[in-house]
Amino acid sequence: MSQSTISYLWREPKAASPFATGVSLHSHTSQSKETLDFIAELSTDWKPLQPILRWLEDRCARVSGVRPDYARSYWTPPLTPRLAFDLEREQIEQKLGLPALVSLTDHDDISAPLLLRAVPSARHIPVSVEWTVPFANPQAGTTCFHLGIHNLPSATGVEWMERLQAFTAIPVTERPARLLGEFLAELHETPGVLIVFNHPLWDLYRIGKEKHRFLVNDFLALHGQFCHALELNGLRNWDENREVSDLGQRWNQLVISGGDRHGIEPNANLNLTHAFNFAEFVHEVRVLRQSHVLFMPQYAQPWKHRILQSTLDAVRNHPHFPEGSRTWDERVFHPNADGEMRPLSTMWPDGHAPRYLSVILVAVRLLGSGPVSETLRMAWNDRQNTGDLKPSLAPRQA
Repeated sequence: MSQSTISYLWREPKAASPFATGVSLHSHTSQSKETLDFIAELSTDWKPLQPILRWLEDRCARVSGVRPDYARSYWTPPLTPRLAFDLEREQIEQKLGLPALVSLTDHDDISAPLLLRAVPSARHIPVSVEWTVPFANPQAGTTCFHLGIHNLPSATGVEWMERLQAFTAIPVTERPARLLGEFLAELHETPGVLIVFNHPLWDLYRIGKEKHRFLVNDFLALHGQFCHALELNGLRNWDENREVSDLGQRWNQLVISGGDRHGIEPNANLNLTHAFNFAEFVHEVRVLRQSHVLFMPQYAQPWKHRILQSTLDAVRNHPHFPEGSRTWDERVFHPNADGEMRPLSTMWPDGHAPRYLSVILVAVRLLGSGPVSETLRMAWNDRQNTGDLKPSLAPRQA
């Protein structure tokens, strides 16, 4: 019999004491490309925004000669790989008093762990990635799932990443039905690799709740034997994580932590383990079928307030950060008139963001100022929703 357990540090201050190590899974660095499609979606969903965005788009085209292209544009999180690694490591060492294992998972990119292996304190970091997996069913349509692929073999990590990227690029309608199963089976058979179904119940691609859940269950029916755990996501709300825990019980899956940090707040949940290195931790999950999830105090804060703060981290300037990640417009990329991707900071006509845009950003940042932020936090207080997440029992062979 295998087991997931769930603890809450604000209720159990000594929850980490029986364990040897803390593990941070699923967080993002400046190497991660985050889509700007949500801006176009907001203008569709929020009708009052449509004329404002159209006016801004027209003005941008007149001033710069470039019309906004949300599909190709992207932003990058503010923390460089070193800053992201240190943030996660220090939370575990300072708040739990344990040695730390950190697995960074940028979207379809393994540059961060490869760069960090040159840093003495991070030389044992696993080569990990959040892989975008297109998935379809004729009854429910098409979406993408995100799988955390942790601890790829060092010698073949780059080759694996090229293969995973090539798979994602294949249109679902042109992909042989067996190919995904073959990929996952090969990853599953690779010693030391951990496969996690990240935020499985988040309808990230907005296809509709029922269709999304149909596809999740279809995916687990077809490929669940190759998934080692379902993620309780540190940036998703209590209700969704409860449903993920229930999903794990229905499919005999362990649940595991995954903070999904994009800003400068460290991961809101972690794993506790008796292992001393990442390979031993994977063995504990895959073979012993044990997972000990610890929610950190920041998860008890109102969810909407935490999402706001994470968003503000993306649009704030961070003058003390390394060059290239200090200002918001250095971290947003858009095709120039020749179609080449460039930071916005290099595309302003006079070297500065338009005044109207600066005014908008100042207004947005005010939401994070002390008095306003505290007022919003109290207004959004959802502590009444902080009931226990039920652990899942997963009697299954590795």
